[in-house]
Amino acid sequence: MIVTPALADANNGNWQTARRWARMLAAAYRVRLAAAWDGGDEALMIALHARRSAMSVARWYAQRAGAPLVVALTGTDLYRDIAHGADAQASLHSADRLVVLNELGVQTLPANLQSKARVVLQSCAARKTLTKPRHHLRALMVGHLRDEKSPRTFFDAARLLAGRDDILLDHVGAALDPALGGEASALMAECPRYRWLGALPHTAARKRIQAAHVLVHASRIEGGAHVVIEAVRSGTPVLASHIDGNVGLLGEPYDGYFVVGDAAALATLLQQARDDPAMLARLRQQCAARAALFDPSRERAALHAMVTELLMRQPTHHSTPLGLTDERT
Repeated sequence: MIVTPALADANNGNWQTARRWARMLAAAYRVRLAAAWDGGDEALMIALHARRSAMSVARWYAQRAGAPLVVALTGTDLYRDIAHGADAQASLHSADRLVVLNELGVQTLPANLQSKARVVLQSCAARKTLTKPRHHLRALMVGHLRDEKSPRTFFDAARLLAGRDDILLDHVGAALDPALGGEASALMAECPRYRWLGALPHTAARKRIQAAHVLVHASRIEGGAHVVIEAVRSGTPVLASHIDGNVGLLGEPYDGYFVVGDAAALATLLQQARDDPAMLARLRQQCAARAALFDPSRERAALHAMVTELLMRQPTHHSTPLGLTDERT
């Protein structure tokens, strides 16, 4: 059983993760994918999102009496909700395994729960590195317009670069926050070299990542962004906010970071990428050195190893998780 609060109509990272994992596990198991678990005889459940899937986690824990339970942690789980949210905390304690999607994610967990954690880096197929036009630099940001993705950092960088005819900024994502959508629309009139393209199908977004000179990933909170992985696997360098979710994918010795929310620093990096060919080549080389970590065979192997380990163990009696009582049934 794979539970994800985001299904296909959300067109977001959680859905892409759930669908990919279902496909990877389907070679060996019968897999059901749904927005919630409300009963069934599945042997194991993977729940994406500790807080938003908390009800499914609690039901499984109460009704399946020791059947293995995996909770995959999103960025808002790791870097916000587990610190204060009782539902998210209960999910952590109920789980047999906690999946984090970047190399630094384990250290964010409470020390007594870190032994449950497994790092599963997401993956995608490699794309051919395209030859890019030389008369301009095209920067692309991919992410729905909501505060966690820090779209205003991109907006403000576009304003700072308004005098640069040779730097183009494209933005893909639905306006989950209508106010941010209004700001994006107004910015197109103010800065003609900024284009908000709205939501695009995944395949179309991937082609734009492949064609861009750089991907910009400005998030405040991120568990392990698939768009960063797609850029790396397409030979497109990344300019990213210096947060654990990005550093845990790109590595600490990387030259494309800026302080989260610092539009001036992002604008400076974009100008350097345009004006200094050596800088863009260096970023490309650094991304290429990480690309093998995101090969689908590695993600598939990590998933299957975890599931096999849990299914082969002897059933254990769960202790009472934080936030739940023994009167669970």
